[in-house]
Amino acid sequence: MSSAAAPVALITGATGGIGSAVARRLHREGMRVVVSSSSSVTQGQRLADELVPAAYIRADLTDPVQARHLVDETIKHFGQLDLLVNNAAAFAQIPHEDLEAVTPEMWRRLFDVNVIGAWCAIQAAQPALAAANGHIVNITSIAALRPMGASIPYAVSKAALGHMTALVAKALGPQVRANAVAPGLVITERTAEWATARNEVEERAPLRRAGMPDDIADAVVALQNAPYVTGETIAVDGGLHLL
Repeated sequence: MSSAAAPVALITGATGGIGSAVARRLHREGMRVVVSSSSSVTQGQRLADELVPAAYIRADLTDPVQARHLVDETIKHFGQLDLLVNNAAAFAQIPHEDLEAVTPEMWRRLFDVNVIGAWCAIQAAQPALAAANGHIVNITSIAALRPMGASIPYAVSKAALGHMTALVAKALGPQVRANAVAPGLVITERTAEWATARNEVEERAPLRRAGMPDDIADAVVALQNAPYVTGETIAVDGGLHLL
């Protein structure tokens, strides 16, 4: 496939472990990629330089103006948009039983990024995706499917994103598909020191290991290559959700 004819993927939250793995894998699959983040600009530009032809565009997706600018710049660079991967996320780690530690500000921040940010990206990208018979993949969490996760607000925000996925799939079909990938524990720079959680997964999950960023990238590619699948959430957690 020539570079000029290759489909285009936009990955948000692309400077983290999962986002960068998804960007690299889609690039290997022959897609042109646009990588985006709200911070870590140097890291994002370095990733784009690695994945030529690629572009890095900084955007805070909780601002609909910036979300539309991100999509407009993607179209300006490559002329089309075929795949939106909503990976940008906010995170909070608080024991579920510690209700006093959870503040309204925390709820607002997690919903702003994990739900509203994803919505603004979808809203901005929808016309271009419809023109390309495109695809949306939202990165949620196993905490969206089971009462677990780093904190109650985080789990609830990811559950909202998962339900949004199904609603968007119904609303935008047949021109646009929408699916979600729900990771379990994935070893990244942020989670590398979570020894207790990792030991629990390695002892209890049917596949007896924690996930790696490439496992999530594999699932994104699998969904991209499954044109009759929409509205689904795929758990990528080594079977942890079965417990």
